[in-house]
Amino acid sequence: MPSIKIDGREVPFEPGDTIIKAAHRVGIDIPHYCWHPGLSVAANCRMCLVEVVPPPGKGNVMRLDVLQWDAATGKYIPTKKPKLQPACQWSCDDGMQVFSESSPHVSEARKAVQELLLLNHPVDCPICDQAGECRLQDYWLQHGRYRKRMTDEIIHKPKAVSFGPTIVYDAERCIVCTRCVRFVEEVAKDPVLEKRERGNLGEIFVAPGRTLDNNYTLMTEHVCPVGALTAKDFRFKARVWFLRTARTICQGCATGCNAYLDYDPRTMKVYRHRPRENAQVNQYWMCDKGMLSYREAHEGRILQAQVGGTPASRKEALDEVKAILSGVKGDRIAFVLSARHSNEDNFALVSLAKEALGSGNLYLSGRAAGEADGVLMVEDRNSNTAGAIQVASTTPPRPFPELLEAVTKGHYSHVIALGADAPGDGKVLSELEPLKTVVIAAHEGPLVKVAKVVLPACSWAEAEGTYVNIKGLAQRSEQAIPPQGESQPGWQWVVEIAQALGHKIGFGKLSELRKSLSGAPAAATSASL
Repeated sequence: MPSIKIDGREVPFEPGDTIIKAAHRVGIDIPHYCWHPGLSVAANCRMCLVEVVPPPGKGNVMRLDVLQWDAATGKYIPTKKPKLQPACQWSCDDGMQVFSESSPHVSEARKAVQELLLLNHPVDCPICDQAGECRLQDYWLQHGRYRKRMTDEIIHKPKAVSFGPTIVYDAERCIVCTRCVRFVEEVAKDPVLEKRERGNLGEIFVAPGRTLDNNYTLMTEHVCPVGALTAKDFRFKARVWFLRTARTICQGCATGCNAYLDYDPRTMKVYRHRPRENAQVNQYWMCDKGMLSYREAHEGRILQAQVGGTPASRKEALDEVKAILSGVKGDRIAFVLSARHSNEDNFALVSLAKEALGSGNLYLSGRAAGEADGVLMVEDRNSNTAGAIQVASTTPPRPFPELLEAVTKGHYSHVIALGADAPGDGKVLSELEPLKTVVIAAHEGPLVKVAKVVLPACSWAEAEGTYVNIKGLAQRSEQAIPPQGESQPGWQWVVEIAQALGHKIGFGKLSELRKSLSGAPAAATSASL
């Protein structure tokens, strides 16, 4: 494989790679602002300048005539220095040598770029939401550490400009890297942002008569390397250095975007979702709905057991479940899997149905379908439809409308459901109201309204889980915060229901459940909601 040397380190590259891309792949950080691996190259910030020596026989190093100040003589002396090249734009060539951290010319250039970018920058780090994640701060410490030489008043620009329902723009902080401009055009396919003016007057603006309002507006804030773009949702709510992070899977749709879930460990409150890079799934991006879905960790939650719609203790709820289900034959019970709950939760319910109660009456429910946008969002608004089908093994679950039809025909007297979601709310209430329904759910929903017993389950933020996306890729989601209220993982409630009924289903711990799950055959068919 062809390679280049960066500061003496051998770095392989693929055809078409630029220097910064090859370095990024092996974990070498070449400072940059405007470059992003998922966007086109702009090469306008000049922070990634490096010294390049071509391979032997392929040209010489280009040198520039310059005047250098000599403190000893008090005069400028004619000399030469290498012409530095932007690493984001310069293509790799086998045998090329690149000097980044080891070049004094590069260090001097980076310091100069930092000084230029900060000439008119306001010193408002204490109130800037980018503080703690700002490249201007990071690179000043690494490549600057100088006293500001300019004593003139800085050029003032518009502040706190609303670009749309989700984003606020501060032109004084903007370094005009154009990441946001390129993102809305190349990824979101909604080119409403552009740059105007030049030099110190440059700023980003929204096209006249338009607002920044599409499915990916929050990504413009995420790709901004400084504090110019801030999200109204997160603005002034938390300091990032207090936050901790868990690697999770977005619950917004079946794409299964890889995400970071940020929370404050002092209060165990979740504050935001950020995209986590995965070339197979979501690349570097997330949609607005996915990024805002972090709210579901706290909003609309069920945190206490209910019996007949009234809060009850854990013991009272399990006693009621035992009273409802004792002596009922398995063929009179319908089991509703959830397209939003994890493989672990669904597998536990399948095990209760098949192993403990000898029933194959499996159905699948979840959120109603939405509209696909051709970027990341797909019609299936559930995070684990494929996984729920897989864990059902040789008895694939039937669509939820078939459950309602079977109920009208008198096939079932009882229902045990995972999750509160169901398409067609009104019909659900009318058809399932007469049945004795037990629901294990993390959030409010139509199935909770008709339930005789409700058991509070953990959300994805409070429990480890496996989710299978629309491409069939199984992905693990980490626990971020401890279970809230009296909630616990859905699979644990299933185990306790089995014990209350005098049955064992082969596992009592998560490790045991996953061992059983790994040995289960995959389902042969699929179901729609």
